[in-house]
Amino acid sequence: MIRTLSEAHPTLASVRQMSENWSLKNPYPSKIVDNYILNGEGSRKETRHIAFDLGDSGMTYKVGDALGVIAENPPYIVDEMIALQGWDPEHPVTTHAGERTLRDALKRDYEIHMASSNFVADLMERVKPSGLRVSLSFVQRERSGAEPGELAASKPREDPRTRVEIINASSDSVADYLWTRDYVDIMREFDLKYTPEEFLALAGKVKPRLYSISSSPDAHPGLVELTVGIVRFEYHGRKRGGLCTLYMADEIDTSGAPINVFMSPTKSFVLPDDGDVDIIMVGPGTGIAPFRAFMEQRVHDKSKGRNWLFFGDQSQHTEYYYKEQIEDWMDSGDLYKFTTAWSRDQEEKIYVQHRLKEHGAEVWEWFDQGAYFYICGDKSRMAKDVHRALIEIAMEHGGMSEADATHFIEKTMMKEEKRYLRDVY
Repeated sequence: MIRTLSEAHPTLASVRQMSENWSLKNPYPSKIVDNYILNGEGSRKETRHIAFDLGDSGMTYKVGDALGVIAENPPYIVDEMIALQGWDPEHPVTTHAGERTLRDALKRDYEIHMASSNFVADLMERVKPSGLRVSLSFVQRERSGAEPGELAASKPREDPRTRVEIINASSDSVADYLWTRDYVDIMREFDLKYTPEEFLALAGKVKPRLYSISSSPDAHPGLVELTVGIVRFEYHGRKRGGLCTLYMADEIDTSGAPINVFMSPTKSFVLPDDGDVDIIMVGPGTGIAPFRAFMEQRVHDKSKGRNWLFFGDQSQHTEYYYKEQIEDWMDSGDLYKFTTAWSRDQEEKIYVQHRLKEHGAEVWEWFDQGAYFYICGDKSRMAKDVHRALIEIAMEHGGMSEADATHFIEKTMMKEEKRYLRDVY
Protein backbone atom coordinates (compact mmCIF):
# COMPACT_ATOMS: atom_id res chain seq x y z
CA MET A 1 0.00 0.00 0.00
CA ILE A 2 1.36 3.41 -0.96
CA ARG A 3 0.84 6.16 1.57
CA THR A 4 0.81 9.87 0.93
CA LEU A 5 3.35 12.11 2.64
CA SER A 6 0.78 13.26 5.19
CA GLU A 7 -0.02 9.64 6.06
CA ALA A 8 3.62 8.75 6.50
CA HIS A 9 4.31 11.80 8.66
CA PRO A 10 1.28 12.60 10.83
CA THR A 11 0.91 16.15 12.03
CA LEU A 12 1.07 17.09 15.70
CA ALA A 13 -2.69 17.61 15.62
CA SER A 14 -3.32 14.13 14.22
CA VAL A 15 -1.01 12.54 16.79
CA ARG A 16 -2.83 14.38 19.57
CA GLN A 17 -6.15 13.17 18.17
CA MET A 18 -4.91 9.56 18.09
CA SER A 19 -3.75 9.89 21.67
CA GLU A 20 -7.10 11.22 22.85
CA ASN A 21 -8.94 8.31 21.21
CA TRP A 22 -7.47 5.74 23.59
CA SER A 23 -9.33 5.38 26.88
CA LEU A 24 -10.79 2.90 29.34
CA LYS A 25 -13.63 2.24 26.90
CA ASN A 26 -11.24 2.07 23.96
CA PRO A 27 -7.87 0.87 25.32
CA TYR A 28 -4.72 0.60 23.24
CA PRO A 29 -3.42 -2.96 22.60
CA SER A 30 0.17 -2.47 23.70
CA LYS A 31 2.98 -5.02 24.06
CA ILE A 32 5.31 -5.63 26.98
CA VAL A 33 8.87 -5.30 25.73
CA ASP A 34 10.73 -5.52 29.04
CA ASN A 35 9.82 -7.48 32.16
CA TYR A 36 12.44 -8.28 34.76
CA ILE A 37 12.76 -8.74 38.51
CA LEU A 38 14.37 -5.89 40.45
CA ASN A 39 14.95 -7.81 43.68
CA GLY A 40 18.25 -9.32 44.65
CA GLU A 41 18.79 -13.00 45.29
CA GLY A 42 17.12 -14.24 48.46
CA SER A 43 14.37 -11.62 48.53
CA ARG A 44 10.95 -12.64 49.81
CA LYS A 45 9.38 -10.12 47.44
CA GLU A 46 8.90 -10.02 43.68
CA THR A 47 9.11 -6.51 42.28
CA ARG A 48 9.31 -6.10 38.51
CA HIS A 49 10.23 -3.42 36.03
CA ILE A 50 7.74 -3.66 33.17
CA ALA A 51 7.96 -1.59 29.97
CA PHE A 52 5.15 -1.16 27.44
CA ASP A 53 5.59 -0.21 23.80
CA LEU A 54 3.34 2.69 22.78
CA GLY A 55 3.83 1.87 19.10
CA ASP A 56 1.81 4.04 16.76
CA SER A 57 -0.79 4.89 19.41
CA GLY A 58 0.15 8.55 19.62
CA MET A 59 -0.35 8.28 23.38
CA THR A 60 1.54 10.80 25.46
CA TYR A 61 1.97 11.24 29.18
CA LYS A 62 3.77 13.35 31.74
CA VAL A 63 5.60 12.31 34.87
CA GLY A 64 3.13 11.82 37.71
CA ASP A 65 0.51 10.21 35.47
CA ALA A 66 -0.71 6.65 35.88
CA LEU A 67 -1.13 3.84 33.37
CA GLY A 68 -4.38 1.91 33.35
CA VAL A 69 -3.96 -1.80 32.62
CA ILE A 70 -6.86 -4.10 31.83
CA ALA A 71 -6.13 -7.67 32.88
CA GLU A 72 -7.68 -11.04 32.14
CA ASN A 73 -8.27 -13.94 34.50
CA PRO A 74 -5.73 -16.77 34.70
CA PRO A 75 -6.71 -19.55 32.27
CA TYR A 76 -6.39 -22.24 34.94
CA ILE A 77 -9.03 -20.56 37.14
CA VAL A 78 -11.39 -20.20 34.17
CA ASP A 79 -10.96 -23.87 33.22
CA GLU A 80 -11.31 -25.00 36.83
CA MET A 81 -14.64 -23.19 37.22
CA ILE A 82 -15.99 -24.49 33.92
CA ALA A 83 -15.07 -28.06 34.85
CA LEU A 84 -16.50 -27.74 38.38
CA GLN A 85 -19.84 -26.45 37.07
CA GLY A 86 -19.97 -28.77 34.08
CA TRP A 87 -20.42 -25.87 31.66
CA ASP A 88 -19.84 -25.93 27.92
CA PRO A 89 -16.97 -23.47 27.31
CA GLU A 90 -18.41 -22.68 23.87
CA HIS A 91 -21.84 -21.82 25.25
CA PRO A 92 -22.86 -18.41 23.81
CA VAL A 93 -23.52 -15.62 26.32
CA THR A 94 -24.19 -11.90 26.09
CA THR A 95 -22.20 -9.65 28.41
CA HIS A 96 -21.69 -5.92 28.80
CA ALA A 97 -18.96 -6.30 26.14
CA GLY A 98 -21.23 -8.05 23.62
CA GLU A 99 -21.71 -11.64 22.50
CA ARG A 100 -18.99 -14.12 23.47
CA THR A 101 -18.41 -17.74 24.23
CA LEU A 102 -18.69 -18.50 27.94
CA ARG A 103 -14.96 -19.14 28.22
CA ASP A 104 -14.11 -15.79 26.64
CA ALA A 105 -16.56 -14.01 28.93
CA LEU A 106 -15.05 -15.63 32.03
CA LYS A 107 -11.54 -14.89 30.82
CA ARG A 108 -12.01 -11.27 29.80
CA ASP A 109 -15.19 -9.64 31.10
CA TYR A 110 -15.57 -10.63 34.77
CA GLU A 111 -13.28 -10.82 37.80
CA ILE A 112 -13.38 -14.44 38.89
CA HIS A 113 -10.09 -14.59 40.81
CA MET A 114 -12.02 -13.29 43.86
CA ALA A 115 -15.69 -13.65 44.76
CA SER A 116 -18.06 -10.69 45.03
CA SER A 117 -20.22 -9.66 47.99
CA ASN A 118 -23.29 -9.99 45.71
CA PHE A 119 -22.44 -13.64 45.21
CA VAL A 120 -22.19 -14.19 48.97
CA ALA A 121 -25.49 -12.37 49.59
CA ASP A 122 -27.17 -14.59 46.99
CA LEU A 123 -26.25 -17.65 49.09
CA MET A 124 -29.13 -16.67 51.37
CA GLU A 125 -31.52 -17.60 48.55
CA ARG A 126 -29.75 -20.80 47.51
CA VAL A 127 -28.59 -22.54 50.69
CA LYS A 128 -31.34 -24.20 52.71
CA PRO A 129 -31.26 -25.17 56.42
CA SER A 130 -30.48 -28.69 57.60
CA GLY A 131 -31.08 -28.26 61.36
CA LEU A 132 -27.44 -28.29 62.59
CA ARG A 133 -25.72 -25.40 64.41
CA VAL A 134 -22.47 -23.54 63.79
CA SER A 135 -20.17 -21.17 65.68
CA LEU A 136 -18.96 -17.79 64.49
CA SER A 137 -15.27 -18.66 64.71
CA PHE A 138 -14.90 -20.21 61.27
CA VAL A 139 -15.43 -16.92 59.42
CA GLN A 140 -12.43 -15.24 61.06
CA ARG A 141 -9.69 -14.35 58.67
CA GLU A 142 -6.96 -16.91 58.24
CA ARG A 143 -4.43 -14.10 58.55
CA SER A 144 -5.46 -13.67 62.21
CA GLY A 145 -4.15 -17.02 63.37
CA ALA A 146 -4.77 -20.60 62.33
CA GLU A 147 -3.82 -21.84 58.91
CA PRO A 148 -6.66 -22.69 56.50
CA GLY A 149 -5.95 -26.41 56.88
CA GLU A 150 -6.16 -26.15 60.66
CA LEU A 151 -9.46 -24.35 60.46
CA ALA A 152 -10.88 -26.94 58.11
CA ALA A 153 -9.62 -29.84 60.21
CA SER A 154 -11.05 -28.49 63.47
CA LYS A 155 -14.40 -27.39 62.05
CA PRO A 156 -17.28 -29.79 62.79
CA ARG A 157 -19.91 -30.59 60.20
CA GLU A 158 -22.24 -27.62 60.34
CA ASP A 159 -25.55 -26.48 59.01
CA PRO A 160 -24.76 -24.72 55.70
CA ARG A 161 -27.69 -22.33 56.08
CA THR A 162 -26.53 -21.21 59.53
CA ARG A 163 -23.04 -20.67 58.16
CA VAL A 164 -24.44 -18.48 55.37
CA GLU A 165 -26.44 -16.41 57.87
CA ILE A 166 -23.35 -15.84 60.02
CA ILE A 167 -21.29 -14.86 56.99
CA ASN A 168 -23.92 -12.34 55.90
CA ALA A 169 -24.41 -10.91 59.40
CA SER A 170 -22.39 -7.77 58.59
CA SER A 171 -20.19 -6.22 55.94
CA ASP A 172 -17.16 -7.05 58.09
CA SER A 173 -18.06 -10.73 58.31
CA VAL A 174 -18.55 -10.85 54.54
CA ALA A 175 -15.15 -9.21 54.03
CA ASP A 176 -13.55 -11.66 56.46
CA TYR A 177 -15.05 -14.61 54.62
CA LEU A 178 -14.03 -13.33 51.19
CA TRP A 179 -10.47 -12.59 52.32
CA THR A 180 -9.25 -16.04 51.25
CA ARG A 181 -11.97 -17.39 48.98
CA ASP A 182 -12.87 -17.19 45.32
CA TYR A 183 -15.93 -18.52 43.48
CA VAL A 184 -14.51 -22.02 43.12
CA ASP A 185 -13.91 -22.25 46.89
CA ILE A 186 -17.49 -21.21 47.68
CA MET A 187 -19.07 -23.41 45.02
CA ARG A 188 -17.23 -26.38 46.48
CA GLU A 189 -17.97 -25.47 50.08
CA PHE A 190 -21.73 -25.32 49.53
CA ASP A 191 -21.89 -27.76 46.60
CA LEU A 192 -23.66 -25.22 44.39
CA LYS A 193 -24.46 -25.35 40.69
CA TYR A 194 -25.32 -22.35 38.50
CA THR A 195 -26.30 -21.83 34.92
CA PRO A 196 -23.79 -19.61 33.11
CA GLU A 197 -26.34 -16.82 33.00
CA GLU A 198 -27.06 -17.05 36.73
CA PHE A 199 -23.39 -16.85 37.57
CA LEU A 200 -22.58 -13.94 35.25
CA ALA A 201 -25.47 -11.96 36.75
CA LEU A 202 -23.74 -12.17 40.15
CA ALA A 203 -20.09 -11.77 39.11
CA GLY A 204 -18.39 -8.39 39.12
CA LYS A 205 -17.11 -6.80 35.92
CA VAL A 206 -13.37 -6.69 35.40
CA LYS A 207 -11.89 -3.37 36.57
CA PRO A 208 -8.71 -1.71 35.34
CA ARG A 209 -5.72 -1.33 37.64
CA LEU A 210 -3.88 1.99 37.77
CA TYR A 211 -0.11 2.06 38.25
CA SER A 212 2.10 5.09 38.85
CA ILE A 213 4.33 5.54 35.83
CA SER A 214 8.04 5.19 36.62
CA SER A 215 9.50 6.69 33.45
CA SER A 216 9.86 10.05 31.76
CA PRO A 217 8.63 10.17 28.14
CA ASP A 218 11.69 12.28 27.31
CA ALA A 219 14.06 9.67 28.75
CA HIS A 220 12.24 6.71 27.17
CA PRO A 221 10.55 7.83 23.92
CA GLY A 222 7.87 5.46 22.72
CA LEU A 223 7.74 3.56 26.02
CA VAL A 224 5.90 3.75 29.32
CA GLU A 225 7.43 1.93 32.29
CA LEU A 226 6.07 0.64 35.59
CA THR A 227 7.50 -0.63 38.89
CA VAL A 228 5.14 -3.35 40.06
CA GLY A 229 4.97 -5.54 43.15
CA ILE A 230 3.78 -8.98 42.05
CA VAL A 231 1.24 -10.52 44.43
CA ARG A 232 1.40 -14.30 44.91
CA PHE A 233 -0.03 -16.42 47.73
CA GLU A 234 -1.71 -19.76 48.40
CA TYR A 235 -4.88 -20.58 50.33
CA HIS A 236 -6.98 -23.72 50.65
CA GLY A 237 -4.39 -25.64 48.66
CA ARG A 238 -4.71 -23.42 45.57
CA LYS A 239 -2.37 -20.80 44.16
CA ARG A 240 -3.69 -17.23 44.09
CA GLY A 241 -2.41 -13.78 43.31
CA GLY A 242 -3.15 -10.27 42.13
CA LEU A 243 -5.23 -10.33 38.96
CA CYS A 244 -3.25 -7.76 37.02
CA THR A 245 0.22 -8.38 38.44
CA LEU A 246 0.11 -12.08 37.55
CA TYR A 247 -1.33 -11.27 34.15
CA MET A 248 1.59 -8.97 33.37
CA ALA A 249 4.30 -11.12 34.95
CA ASP A 250 3.24 -14.58 33.82
CA GLU A 251 0.64 -14.68 31.07
CA ILE A 252 1.75 -11.75 28.91
CA ASP A 253 5.41 -11.31 29.94
CA THR A 254 7.32 -10.42 26.74
CA SER A 255 5.40 -12.87 24.55
CA GLY A 256 4.25 -10.15 22.17
CA ALA A 257 0.61 -10.81 23.05
CA PRO A 258 -1.49 -7.62 23.22
CA ILE A 259 -2.33 -6.10 26.59
CA ASN A 260 -4.89 -3.30 26.81
CA VAL A 261 -3.76 -0.02 28.38
CA PHE A 262 -4.79 3.63 28.64
CA MET A 263 -3.41 6.77 30.24
CA SER A 264 -4.82 8.18 33.47
CA PRO A 265 -3.53 11.76 33.71
CA THR A 266 -3.01 13.56 37.00
CA LYS A 267 -3.81 17.20 37.60
CA SER A 268 -2.20 17.51 41.00
CA PHE A 269 0.75 15.12 41.41
CA VAL A 270 3.07 17.17 39.21
CA LEU A 271 6.50 18.72 39.34
CA PRO A 272 6.82 22.45 40.13
CA ASP A 273 6.56 24.66 37.07
CA ASP A 274 9.79 26.29 38.18
CA GLY A 275 12.68 23.84 37.82
CA ASP A 276 14.71 25.84 40.32
CA VAL A 277 12.43 24.77 43.17
CA ASP A 278 13.75 22.07 45.52
CA ILE A 279 11.76 18.85 45.97
CA ILE A 280 11.66 16.17 48.65
CA MET A 281 10.34 12.76 47.58
CA VAL A 282 9.29 9.95 49.93
CA GLY A 283 8.64 6.64 48.16
CA PRO A 284 9.39 3.36 49.93
CA GLY A 285 9.00 0.08 48.04
CA THR A 286 7.18 0.44 44.74
CA GLY A 287 6.39 4.00 45.85
CA ILE A 288 9.67 4.89 44.20
CA ALA A 289 7.95 4.62 40.80
CA PRO A 290 6.89 8.24 40.18
CA PHE A 291 10.11 9.56 41.68
CA ARG A 292 12.27 7.64 39.23
CA ALA A 293 10.16 9.42 36.59
CA PHE A 294 10.54 12.77 38.39
CA MET A 295 14.32 12.37 38.52
CA GLU A 296 14.56 11.41 34.85
CA GLN A 297 12.50 14.46 33.92
CA ARG A 298 14.46 16.86 36.11
CA VAL A 299 17.72 15.55 34.66
CA HIS A 300 16.41 15.87 31.11
CA ASP A 301 15.16 19.40 31.77
CA LYS A 302 18.45 20.36 33.46
CA SER A 303 16.45 21.64 36.41
CA LYS A 304 18.60 23.43 38.98
CA GLY A 305 16.44 22.70 42.01
CA ARG A 306 17.82 20.22 44.52
CA ASN A 307 16.34 16.72 44.71
CA TRP A 308 16.15 14.72 47.95
CA LEU A 309 14.84 11.15 47.84
CA PHE A 310 13.80 9.09 50.85
CA PHE A 311 13.57 5.41 49.98
CA GLY A 312 13.22 2.24 52.00
CA ASP A 313 12.25 -1.41 52.00
CA GLN A 314 13.21 -4.58 53.83
CA SER A 315 16.90 -4.90 52.95
CA GLN A 316 19.55 -3.03 51.02
CA HIS A 317 20.81 -6.35 49.68
CA THR A 318 17.54 -7.42 48.07
CA GLU A 319 15.31 -4.34 47.60
CA TYR A 320 17.63 -1.59 46.40
CA TYR A 321 15.64 -0.89 43.24
CA TYR A 322 17.34 1.05 40.40
CA LYS A 323 20.61 1.06 42.37
CA GLU A 324 22.88 1.87 39.42
CA GLN A 325 20.66 4.67 38.17
CA ILE A 326 20.37 6.19 41.64
CA GLU A 327 24.13 6.03 42.16
CA ASP A 328 24.69 7.66 38.77
CA TRP A 329 22.42 10.52 39.83
CA MET A 330 24.33 10.83 43.08
CA ASP A 331 27.67 10.90 41.27
CA SER A 332 26.45 13.54 38.81
CA GLY A 333 24.96 15.69 41.58
CA ASP A 334 21.46 15.46 40.10
CA LEU A 335 20.28 13.66 43.24
CA TYR A 336 21.39 16.03 45.98
CA LYS A 337 20.58 13.68 48.83
CA PHE A 338 19.52 10.03 49.10
CA THR A 339 18.27 8.84 52.50
CA THR A 340 17.43 5.18 53.04
CA ALA A 341 15.45 3.19 55.60
CA TRP A 342 16.12 -0.56 55.45
CA SER A 343 13.66 -2.05 57.95
CA ARG A 344 15.24 -5.52 58.34
CA ASP A 345 18.97 -4.74 58.15
CA GLN A 346 19.25 -4.15 61.91
CA GLU A 347 17.52 -5.34 65.04
CA GLU A 348 15.32 -2.26 65.34
CA LYS A 349 12.98 -1.68 62.41
CA ILE A 350 13.54 1.65 60.69
CA TYR A 351 11.09 3.26 58.29
CA VAL A 352 11.05 6.42 56.18
CA GLN A 353 9.12 8.39 58.82
CA HIS A 354 11.96 7.75 61.28
CA ARG A 355 14.51 9.05 58.78
CA LEU A 356 12.41 12.14 58.14
CA LYS A 357 12.41 13.01 61.83
CA GLU A 358 16.16 12.32 62.10
CA HIS A 359 16.68 14.91 59.36
CA GLY A 360 13.91 17.15 60.69
CA ALA A 361 16.00 20.32 60.98
CA GLU A 362 17.11 20.11 57.35
CA VAL A 363 13.65 19.12 56.13
CA TRP A 364 12.23 22.18 57.88
CA GLU A 365 14.90 24.36 56.34
CA TRP A 366 13.89 23.12 52.89
CA PHE A 367 10.23 23.76 53.68
CA ASP A 368 11.09 27.27 54.83
CA GLN A 369 12.81 27.86 51.48
CA GLY A 370 9.75 26.75 49.50
CA ALA A 371 10.52 23.11 48.75
CA TYR A 372 7.77 20.81 47.49
CA PHE A 373 7.09 17.58 49.39
CA TYR A 374 5.86 14.42 47.64
CA ILE A 375 4.84 11.04 49.00
CA CYS A 376 3.86 7.86 47.18
CA GLY A 377 2.89 4.46 48.57
CA ASP A 378 0.81 2.79 51.25
CA LYS A 379 -2.14 4.91 52.33
CA SER A 380 -3.21 2.99 55.43
CA ARG A 381 0.04 3.10 57.44
CA MET A 382 3.11 4.63 55.84
CA ALA A 383 1.44 7.80 54.54
CA LYS A 384 -0.24 8.40 57.91
CA ASP A 385 3.06 7.93 59.76
CA VAL A 386 4.88 10.29 57.38
CA HIS A 387 2.10 12.86 57.74
CA ARG A 388 2.43 12.72 61.52
CA ALA A 389 6.21 13.04 61.22
CA LEU A 390 5.79 16.26 59.22
CA ILE A 391 3.55 17.75 61.91
CA GLU A 392 6.10 16.84 64.58
CA ILE A 393 8.90 18.38 62.48
CA ALA A 394 6.91 21.61 62.24
CA MET A 395 6.43 21.55 66.01
CA GLU A 396 10.03 20.80 66.91
CA HIS A 397 11.89 22.81 64.29
CA GLY A 398 9.28 25.41 63.40
CA GLY A 399 8.46 26.24 67.01
CA MET A 400 4.74 25.69 66.41
CA SER A 401 2.02 24.39 68.66
CA GLU A 402 0.44 21.12 67.55
CA ALA A 403 -2.60 22.98 66.27
CA ASP A 404 -0.49 25.47 64.30
CA ALA A 405 1.76 22.71 62.96
CA THR A 406 -1.26 20.70 61.83
CA HIS A 407 -2.71 23.77 60.14
CA PHE A 408 0.60 24.51 58.41
CA ILE A 409 0.99 20.96 57.03
CA GLU A 410 -2.65 20.22 56.20
CA LYS A 411 -3.92 23.65 55.16
CA THR A 412 -1.03 25.89 54.19
CA MET A 413 1.28 23.42 52.43
CA MET A 414 -1.29 20.93 51.17
CA LYS A 415 -4.31 23.03 50.20
CA GLU A 416 -3.23 26.66 49.88
CA GLU A 417 0.31 26.44 48.50
CA LYS A 418 -0.21 22.95 46.99
CA ARG A 419 3.35 21.90 47.67
CA TYR A 420 2.56 18.84 49.77
CA LEU A 421 1.38 16.32 47.19
CA ARG A 422 0.38 12.67 47.64
CA ASP A 423 -0.08 9.63 45.43
CA VAL A 424 -1.24 7.05 47.97
CA TYR A 425 -3.26 3.89 47.64
